[in-house]
Amino acid sequence: MSRFRYLILSAVFVSTFVYLTSMAQGPRRFFDSLFGQKAPAWSEPVVARGAGLGPDELNNIDIYKSAHLATVNITSTVYRRDWFFQVVPQRETGSGVILGEDGRILTNNHVLAGSNKIVVTLSDHSKYDAEVLVRDPQNDLGLISIKPKKKLPFLRLGDSDVLQVGQKVLAIGNPFGLEGTLTTGIVSSLGRDIQDEGNRVLEGMIQTDAAINPGNSGGPLLDSQGNVIGINTAILGPNGNIGIGFAMPINRAKTMLSDFKAGRSFKRPRLGVEVAYVNGDLAEALQLPAEGGLLVQGVVRGSPAANAGIRGPRQWVVVGNTEVGIGGDLIMSVDGKPADRNDAIVRATGKKRPGDTVELQIFRDKKTMKLVVKLGETPDDQPL
Repeated sequence: MSRFRYLILSAVFVSTFVYLTSMAQGPRRFFDSLFGQKAPAWSEPVVARGAGLGPDELNNIDIYKSAHLATVNITSTVYRRDWFFQVVPQRETGSGVILGEDGRILTNNHVLAGSNKIVVTLSDHSKYDAEVLVRDPQNDLGLISIKPKKKLPFLRLGDSDVLQVGQKVLAIGNPFGLEGTLTTGIVSSLGRDIQDEGNRVLEGMIQTDAAINPGNSGGPLLDSQGNVIGINTAILGPNGNIGIGFAMPINRAKTMLSDFKAGRSFKRPRLGVEVAYVNGDLAEALQLPAEGGLLVQGVVRGSPAANAGIRGPRQWVVVGNTEVGIGGDLIMSVDGKPADRNDAIVRATGKKRPGDTVELQIFRDKKTMKLVVKLGETPDDQPL
């Protein structure tokens, strides 16, 4: 083969290879090369594959898919007088959790308070007028109902008495009217006492760092199994989430719900004491047993506690940086369970009714004794 023919064949081979390679990379790149246009800087594939989702992410997604369908938006209309003494409507928004396919919905009492009209919006954007069935102002809970045209998805209740600090929780609600919002976090603390806008003390709250904002009130706080373990209730500070939110433990709602289902009138049981938890060095400094308990700081006049002879403090002292009333009874156990948290009485009486009894182990005058107290009814403005 002559040198000239060899060069011609080589040129044809190279041209064919370049053409086929260009077409394999895509017609657009081929024509771009013909007309001098710059090819994209990225390489194939054009659409990148997303990384695989982890187990925790999949858990969040699964819970949200079912739970957000059973979380509703609640709009209440309250008529108030303005600066010119004219009556004007004001709208308040919150959330709620569907508890039954027939339209029973649990929410916060403050979402309903003073309402002249309550409208529930479901996840499919259908709207229904709601009726208030029962309220529990002491625990900021309320039960309402709608008459849906179809069976509704609903959530199941968990057990808030077995919660542990550090476990994962998920909050769903409508913060600032943004429907179906999911936030996640952990249980930051248990047994917190906070004061609501009406100066009522809400005892034994769940503290969480899952973001809770205005509009989340009444929505569900869920565990990693998708069970409702709390009702989102309050935030610390007036300007929105700062990583400290509070939920009412769901077990505090169970008596109200079961009484309504059974057709009984609902009233919270009442012992009538104010207490402070002391233990360790503080307890020993007050000449009390080191295991501590609930030191009585006040006894409501005419209450079951007063009638049973429970003693309040005789004087107040400052121990370290804490002011404590001393000389009163130390409640060491309630119904046989150690009084090792501020909300021990609330937890023990939460499943009881007025007229039931509670057994207290008392430390008094360096001796222990037992008292059986018959519980009364809790007025809305009195401690449990």
